[in-house]
Amino acid sequence: MRIDVVTIFPGMFREVLDFGIVRRAREARLVEVQVHDLRSWTTDRHRTTDDAPYGGGPGMVMKVEPLVSAVEAIAGMGEGAAPKLVLLSPRGTPLDQPKIQELSEEEHLVLVAGRYEGVDERFVELTGAEEISIGDYVLSGGEIPAMVVIDAVVRLLPGAISDPQSAEEDSFSRGVPWLASARCAAFRRPRRGSRVAGEPRSRRHPRSPSGAAAGAAVERYRVSTKSHQLEQPK
Repeated sequence: MRIDVVTIFPGMFREVLDFGIVRRAREARLVEVQVHDLRSWTTDRHRTTDDAPYGGGPGMVMKVEPLVSAVEAIAGMGEGAAPKLVLLSPRGTPLDQPKIQELSEEEHLVLVAGRYEGVDERFVELTGAEEISIGDYVLSGGEIPAMVVIDAVVRLLPGAISDPQSAEEDSFSRGVPWLASARCAAFRRPRRGSRVAGEPRSRRHPRSPSGAAAGAAVERYRVSTKSHQLEQPK
């Protein structure tokens, strides 16, 4: 998979790409991530990427010309089909796990990080970019949302996580929001001689099932959730 990011602040992505699952996936060549400075496609000596909005008003709008030039040039760098183009925008479709799953199946993603008061509407009209939002709150730009998309997408790539079942059983992995709240609290395995808060002092509580029985119950639950489609309770 290839992911390209268009931004006016490429330096923001250095640390994000060099740690954790994303770094390991890059080293294993499961994904290639390239971050591009939008100013490379400007034509004036000041490398301007924004302009005043038509009709006046506060703030600035990102210019359409360098954005279109950037995505056209990046599309030519990839191989195969045309890339999936995503504009990170507060007015976009809310991001959820089914959308992340869909994006993870693309061969080539191009993420455009908006800034200022927004992006010239002609960019979406000319390129057909899909607008995606990570939530109803205000950020300074689309760089952090782009990082969210990269992290969420990369961890779904085959081989990115050592145990594939971990990704399959994550909260929201089946696209059912209420499933996340149904997950029990997590505790690390206690050291010898210590115990989890609320854990009975005896090895087996008289009212609790044995370890083997509890393990069997968990396995039955996992099998049932994989073989039957979950429905949201009314």
